[in-house]
Amino acid sequence: MAAVSPVLEQAVRDLRDNQTRWARTGNAERIAMLAEIKDRVLQVGEIWAETAAARKLIPAGSPLIGEEWTSGPYALMSACNLFMRTLSRIEGKRHLAALPVRELATGRIAVTVLPYSIWDRLLFSGVTAEVWMQSGVTRENLADNTAASYDIPANRRDGGVSLVLGAGNIAAIAPLDCFHKLFVEHRVVILKMNPINDYLIEFLRPALRPLIDFGALRIVRGGAEEGDYLCSHPGVDDIHITGAQATHDSIVWGKGAEGEKNKAAGTPKNTRRVTSELGAVCPTIVVPGPWSDADLSFQAEHIATQKLHNSGFNCIACQMLILPDGWDRTDTLLARVKAVMAAATYRPPYYPGAKDRMRDFAGHGVRGEVDEGINCLVASVERDADGWFESNEVFAPALSTMRLAGDDAEGYLCAAIDYANDKLHGTLGANILIHPKTMRRIGKRRFEEIIDGLHYGCIAINAWTGLGFLLVQTPWGAFPGHSLDDVQSGIGFVHNSFMFDRPERTVLRAPFRPFPRNLLSGGISLLPRPPWFVTNRRAAKIAELLTKFEHKPGLSKIPRIFLNALLG
Repeated sequence: MAAVSPVLEQAVRDLRDNQTRWARTGNAERIAMLAEIKDRVLQVGEIWAETAAARKLIPAGSPLIGEEWTSGPYALMSACNLFMRTLSRIEGKRHLAALPVRELATGRIAVTVLPYSIWDRLLFSGVTAEVWMQSGVTRENLADNTAASYDIPANRRDGGVSLVLGAGNIAAIAPLDCFHKLFVEHRVVILKMNPINDYLIEFLRPALRPLIDFGALRIVRGGAEEGDYLCSHPGVDDIHITGAQATHDSIVWGKGAEGEKNKAAGTPKNTRRVTSELGAVCPTIVVPGPWSDADLSFQAEHIATQKLHNSGFNCIACQMLILPDGWDRTDTLLARVKAVMAAATYRPPYYPGAKDRMRDFAGHGVRGEVDEGINCLVASVERDADGWFESNEVFAPALSTMRLAGDDAEGYLCAAIDYANDKLHGTLGANILIHPKTMRRIGKRRFEEIIDGLHYGCIAINAWTGLGFLLVQTPWGAFPGHSLDDVQSGIGFVHNSFMFDRPERTVLRAPFRPFPRNLLSGGISLLPRPPWFVTNRRAAKIAELLTKFEHKPGLSKIPRIFLNALLG
């Protein structure tokens, strides 16, 4: 272990002293802490969002500041509400009682977690989220496979110390990872922030003060040296990391030649339990169908958002756009995607190494030079290429495209799924854009059978999997089955406010067309252009209003949210 750090030593000591006391706290005390955290998030929310936007070089007054509201204060506020709701009904697993359960075409079960309340039906109109369970989980034993950590009487819990290595891109990742450890696993947490966004400590410490004062949480700064120190500290029981596979492997196996030797021998240097979320080359599959001109324009905005949200620095960003070769709308759609990205507000690449990664991307197939004025690079990938685009998460505003043949929509979709499963690195999230008539023609049951074969932790149908991150009620992580020596997108899952023990994946569905245009084709959703779209003109105001709504929901706040949503 590296030289002793007094600050880190004291943090671990404090947590060790309080690990059992935290594990044995009652649900009422935890609910009270979460309620206080909500008040504190509201107090720092505006300066938090504005500071984060400025650090990411977003122009003052830009609607893009909404990204920092939704992926920071809003997400944390929402998590407080969701965990409070679960904890208030967890005795006897009563929190499961109102959740619809259905049997899938495969025989497994799916649990609907959105919509859950009247507010969900209003604010996420037309959006649904299901959690598909692993084989062996049934209607009858769902409760036995949920919140098992709460089956242990509080006075017999021992707890432990978890190290959370925070991500540098999205503000809510680190605190939400901590919530999972604290409220699902009964662990106390030392959170080491990423140096890229450790400015967030200024807001996280006051917001999470109840947990800090209790002795259940410590937030520390530091780089690789401090991370190494904590990863090997005898007072740390387990580790959760959101980041890169290389960082994961250096923790588990060691660095350089030593790490390669350990990995080849199957002898980890660090034998602690390590869970992770590590990104992927995430696909968006466009299915051919009777898309109108307006459909092409809306879905072009959708695809551009999947790439340009947070300037492309998302583990869940669309990295591979899979298009139907021979479809008469493919060229038009791709041209409109490029046009939307070209017209988007320019954001200098704030994340370290982005320019180098973009040059590397350009060197593998993009014609032309890379300069600061390009919003996104786009590369057309050939099937007989060296696999670089399919294997490397660029983590920057750069998008690859792949055209696949298919005799019809169903055959093409099956081929696209095979391609994503077999060729693309990782299993974090996949998006499918499909016209409702095409889906009906395939058939509901057959479509369900097809997407069951898409092995990703989150699947979004006419939605973006980024919403799966934002919805804390849904488990967030890779498709189950990865191992330490082939970790891909990671092991385990977080968020998961209903505390399912054996989820397999989340499946999101959203309207193909926005309100009010959807009314012309018989749609009943009230969801206009979503506030997370990079093209939404009122995104900042909507996100601020939603955060305040989460703090204190009320019917009187809905009209103002709806008005701004329509103006967006």
